[in-house]
Amino acid sequence: MSEETKYVELCKGINGLDKIILREVRGCSAEVYLFGGHVTSWKNEHGEELLFVSSKAIFKPPKAIRGGIPICFPQFSNLGSLEPHGFARTRFWSIDNDPPPFPTNSSNKAFIDLILKHSEEDVKIWPHRYEFRLRITLGPGGDLMLTSRIRNTNTDGKSFTFTFAYHTYFHVTDISEVRVEGLETLDYLDNLKNRERFTEQGDAIVFESEVDKVYLRTPTKIAVLDHERKRTFELRKDGLPDAVVWNPWDKKAKTIPDLGDDEYKHMLCVEAACVEKPITLKPGEEWRGRQELSAVPSSYCSGQLNPESAILSEDIGPA
Repeated sequence: MSEETKYVELCKGINGLDKIILREVRGCSAEVYLFGGHVTSWKNEHGEELLFVSSKAIFKPPKAIRGGIPICFPQFSNLGSLEPHGFARTRFWSIDNDPPPFPTNSSNKAFIDLILKHSEEDVKIWPHRYEFRLRITLGPGGDLMLTSRIRNTNTDGKSFTFTFAYHTYFHVTDISEVRVEGLETLDYLDNLKNRERFTEQGDAIVFESEVDKVYLRTPTKIAVLDHERKRTFELRKDGLPDAVVWNPWDKKAKTIPDLGDDEYKHMLCVEAACVEKPITLKPGEEWRGRQELSAVPSSYCSGQLNPESAILSEDIGPA
């Protein structure tokens, strides 16, 4: 990438909607629409797309974009009286030119700060005032980081409560050849069985039918292994104790108008979330939730999430 190339570029996307392109020196990139504060693309240095966006996604407000990383706030799914997944993903965000400082001021150059505030319309359906700041960063190695800071700016002394998720759609080659590691033996709520609580039995999670589960008290690191592509996604998270795993499979996919009938084979949602125990903020209080995504060759992650020891063990083997 030449010196002149922009790390951050504001331009027009589909249907004339404003979008931001983040680029890094090695050629990786990410795209973010101001509509929804919505990441719609994340590509590695080879230009391969790592997020799934439906071929039938409707880039027309007020319909949320199907795929990428929708932001679910202030309500996850239908756990409340608002529209499913809340309204943040269907509002126009603004670029935040003067965000409060971050505790870690890294040398990353490809980042954008967005902000969403209450509107008088929103106050009618959710009677609270808030500031939602979202920083989206593309690291030099191609990692994608999303940091959310949500502050209660109510002036009437009232607290508010919310649930939240980064509804990430990973692009996978073949869902039947994918497994998720890091959620074994955990309790989960099964959304296909009225949110009944079960304990995960398998060694790793694999997919052969519809899945819609909220895993509880999950580790900070989860891996999604795409065997066909020999690629592993790593999801690291902070402030988000739950992890939602969703794939609609064939029958449900046919009922989703903005999803192609066979596209379920190429997507998997693994969502850093806070669902089971909602967050409550008093006026002036701020909550933070962060996720970092990376994609590495699967040879680094055979059965473990420590690349260094995996490389060492490979080196020791026969030449």
